[in-house]
Amino acid sequence: MKYILVTGGVISGIGKGIIASSIGTILKSCGLRVTAIKIDPYINIDAGTFSPYEHGEVFVLNDGGEVDLDLGNYERFLDISLYKDNNITTGKIYQHVINKERHGDYLGKTVQVVPHITDAVQEWVMNQAKVPVDDDRKEPQICVIELGGTIGDIEGMPFVEAFRQFQFKAKRENFCNIHVSLVPQPNATGEQKTKPTQNSVRALRGLGLSPDLIVCRSAKPIEMAVKEKISMFCHVEPEQVIFIHDVSSTYRVPILLEEQGIIKYFKQRLNLPIDDQPSDLLMKWKKMADRYERLLKVCSIALVGKYTKLSDCYASVFKALEHSALAINHKLDLMYIDSTELEHSTEVENSVKYHQAWHKLCKADGILVPGGFGIRGTEGKLQAISWARTKKKPFLGVCLGMQLAVVEFARNCLNWKDANSTEFDPDTKNPVVIDMPEHNPGDMGGTMRLGKRRTVFKTQNSVLRKLYGDETFVEERHRHRYEVNPELTHCFEEKGLKFVGHDTEGNRMEIIELENHPYFVGVQFHPEFSSRPMKPSPPYLGLLLAATGTLNAYLQRGCKLSPSDSYSDLSDDSSPEKEFPNSETS
Repeated sequence: MKYILVTGGVISGIGKGIIASSIGTILKSCGLRVTAIKIDPYINIDAGTFSPYEHGEVFVLNDGGEVDLDLGNYERFLDISLYKDNNITTGKIYQHVINKERHGDYLGKTVQVVPHITDAVQEWVMNQAKVPVDDDRKEPQICVIELGGTIGDIEGMPFVEAFRQFQFKAKRENFCNIHVSLVPQPNATGEQKTKPTQNSVRALRGLGLSPDLIVCRSAKPIEMAVKEKISMFCHVEPEQVIFIHDVSSTYRVPILLEEQGIIKYFKQRLNLPIDDQPSDLLMKWKKMADRYERLLKVCSIALVGKYTKLSDCYASVFKALEHSALAINHKLDLMYIDSTELEHSTEVENSVKYHQAWHKLCKADGILVPGGFGIRGTEGKLQAISWARTKKKPFLGVCLGMQLAVVEFARNCLNWKDANSTEFDPDTKNPVVIDMPEHNPGDMGGTMRLGKRRTVFKTQNSVLRKLYGDETFVEERHRHRYEVNPELTHCFEEKGLKFVGHDTEGNRMEIIELENHPYFVGVQFHPEFSSRPMKPSPPYLGLLLAATGTLNAYLQRGCKLSPSDSYSDLSDDSSPEKEFPNSETS
């Protein structure tokens, strides 16, 4: 097993996750089996109880793990399925060690950070690195480990010490450290500054780790003189300094790394049995990046949510939309709309925001209402759903978005004016959405219906079934505590809102579709978690197809969204006209 540790300096949020994912992609393109581990130094057991503003979205894995959004980057880039133990937190490590102490495993010894915590980290990494993550179920050969935060953080010290020891346990030819640092360029002078990187590398060396590669992040391409300066002051060869500037899309990052000779370096440094040239997989990434930058046609989607001030809150949703837009040769114009601003207010300031929000919604080609929790902003989401239904705008509701679509239909089509979810009104006379008590035992963490579950299609006549390739069932990831009330579904179906997908027992409503509408779909699961750059998620693809007026032509072609179809489509430079010759308006 070869281990690649990615650390960060100067600031957090510098792009370590994308760098780690890109390195994994490059090594996978060389024919190696790659896995990834993310270490988060916070004391929370997992990311499940975070506010999205605190740490971005909560990414859900097949096994129900609620983890850091960087694991989503790993899965999308590497096309693998990770597990909750691929996300290590301080809370998990301490809980593990304390449980062992309570069981008497340390034989009365004083339990300390060194060696017990550091040993637990090393043991966890070595065990998890061996777990297969590809479809072939073979043991990985490379493990990319990202250490969250920045070097010098007090929370990260035990982990840095663990890897200081681990580099000797694993041996030099099996362990490599990549340090990602910032090269700022102040507007006052316009000069690219290397001092932050020098200080960061010095701090890393002071803790016992010496970087093999220094990846310098910057807004603009870095000059050669800066590279030579970093090489000289940071005690590495010039070829060990890699530059990654801000690019138009993250698909370009693996290409930038490969162009700077990273494959040759890894081959020599880790003694890898690979060729100097990558396989066709990286060439497909290059074609995809080139196509992304050449796109001319634009499709606008309005995302109506409550966490719109930080794009990371809907990272997977954005990526799923982007994958689908790229597959049909369109550039995505994603408009974030705060749902509270769609609710009418008499205040002057809010009134301006109200009109601006509605202007965005009205000009969008399609509308998406994603998952969420809490009552704030729900009335605005209901207004957006009503607009999509009555004006026949393509609509996709995910999790809470689907539940609110049912509430809106009950109020405006069934005339149940007080219809609501028991999450927002426990005493409603028409509880069209109810809680699942077996998934809510009291604690906050990990108590929802989580992870990959099967959804069975109940009818042949379903748009989503066709988009999924006419499968009898699909398996997607869930994260919810409330569900549509199954006792009331017959009332909706009589009026045209069909529940076309159920769980295996037939008790839980998973998919809704509205008759006589271009595309009005709601799903209880979160299909965005399974979307890949070369395998777009079918519900999101359907939304983009409907928003561009090409859904009917696509369905008539009988396109089956198999991996081979998606890969060949994305590696082809065909134009939208070629791909959808019978384009029409919805």
